[in-house]
Amino acid sequence: MGKPTGFIEYLRELPADRAPLERVRDWGEFHFHMPEDKLRTQGARCMDCGVPFCHTGTLISGMASGCPVNNLIPEWNDLVYRGLWKEALERLHKTNNFPEFTGRVCPAPCEGSCVLGINEPPVTIKNIEVSIIDKGWDEGWVKPEPPKVRTDKKIAVIGSGPAGLCAAAQLNKAGHTVTVFERADRPGGLLMYGIPNMKLDKKEVVLRRIEQLEAEGITFQCNTEVGVNFPAENLLKEFDAVVICTGATKPRDLPIEGRPLKGIHFAMEFLTANTKAVLDHHKNGSFISAEGKDVVIIGGGDTGTDCMGTSIRHGCKSLVQVEILPKPPLDRAKDNPWTEWPKVYKLDYGQEEVAAKFGDDPRVYVTTATKFEGDENGHVKAVHTVQVEWTKNEKGQFIPKSIPGTEKVLPAQLVLLAMGFLGPEQPLLDSLGVERDPRSNVKAEFEKYSTSIPGVFAAGDCRRGQSLVVWAFNEGRGAARECDRWLMGATDLP
Repeated sequence: MGKPTGFIEYLRELPADRAPLERVRDWGEFHFHMPEDKLRTQGARCMDCGVPFCHTGTLISGMASGCPVNNLIPEWNDLVYRGLWKEALERLHKTNNFPEFTGRVCPAPCEGSCVLGINEPPVTIKNIEVSIIDKGWDEGWVKPEPPKVRTDKKIAVIGSGPAGLCAAAQLNKAGHTVTVFERADRPGGLLMYGIPNMKLDKKEVVLRRIEQLEAEGITFQCNTEVGVNFPAENLLKEFDAVVICTGATKPRDLPIEGRPLKGIHFAMEFLTANTKAVLDHHKNGSFISAEGKDVVIIGGGDTGTDCMGTSIRHGCKSLVQVEILPKPPLDRAKDNPWTEWPKVYKLDYGQEEVAAKFGDDPRVYVTTATKFEGDENGHVKAVHTVQVEWTKNEKGQFIPKSIPGTEKVLPAQLVLLAMGFLGPEQPLLDSLGVERDPRSNVKAEFEKYSTSIPGVFAAGDCRRGQSLVVWAFNEGRGAARECDRWLMGATDLP
């Protein structure tokens, strides 16, 4: 695939980003596109490796290795190298319903398992992917394709996030009539309100695809929360099957002294309100502002980074991100070999922006919060922290242990908790009566997706727990396949 000697002749190259101090003044996407000739050169680096681990989509050491939707990466790299963009788009859409989303927000486990990445920088798979789909939209190649024949089956999809959109798209392709229930005022779930606009543009990218799905016959019923203003018992009366795709939206809390103080918020509360304000031009409702405040973000990962990028755009006074884990190494450690996901240090967009404004990476490692301190008005004014060391307990498990003498006090008028999620919210699942697993997720076997109630399926984070968008795509497609098989006795869905 690509040019046989391309990986020897050409270096990895990525498109430039907008300058950090420029882009923090607005909410526009911060990536530029590369010229076509450079993209073709990057496609030429795909090395005809024989066994392309980039599209294996397996779990190794609990992390994704290769693409979970099994993108045919070497094939469309070769097609881009040869200038056959429309054919590349066809290959991409065979496995991925919405590559414009993954091409922007996926951490690219495909690149972590690229064979070239054993001893050289890997192929720029993610950038080529998003370039293919963006060119497809620009050229008018992406058009509504409603099914030619409709069945008499009606399906309800609960949740319009990544898993729900994929399930709806695939079931609609099979000819079923699909209604997607969304409790928010706009469809898209995590894609709409959980990821900031500068990372994934809502109007130009998300709503564009929603409008295409509507043109293909899918109905989105927003402001509808099943179990609240739509009785759960009506689902199986009005629909032939149900697919639950509600995500894992129950946040992990930090129950330390001072937690009830004002000014301490969960990350998604902060991000959702902000995106809503951006879309509504700050006219409707209120949002949590970081303007002029000392901000402390507790927790790392993409959510913490998104809180950082949002806070810096508000005009925060200072920012510190508290991370309980050690600082990752610059290169793979011996216990983190290829093809595992590389756990290495990187400066993501949010940290880059904060460093550009305040002079340094805002993260402090092996540190945990011990107490929130409030002022006379019951508002948080400081976060007390201590450094930790990771030691094994009597069961052989690594646990953090406080190091005396390392205590610090960080000024903070806004604290954002970005420590991950514990599972799906339970009221809907209680009202449906589906069985749960020990982690409170919907109990449904991977690759089968059927719950304890016949005709009810579950996919995405509500089934597997907090995970990547691309795993939600994998599960949404899989649940659609199994739902179609249950309804029709056989299925042609992949």
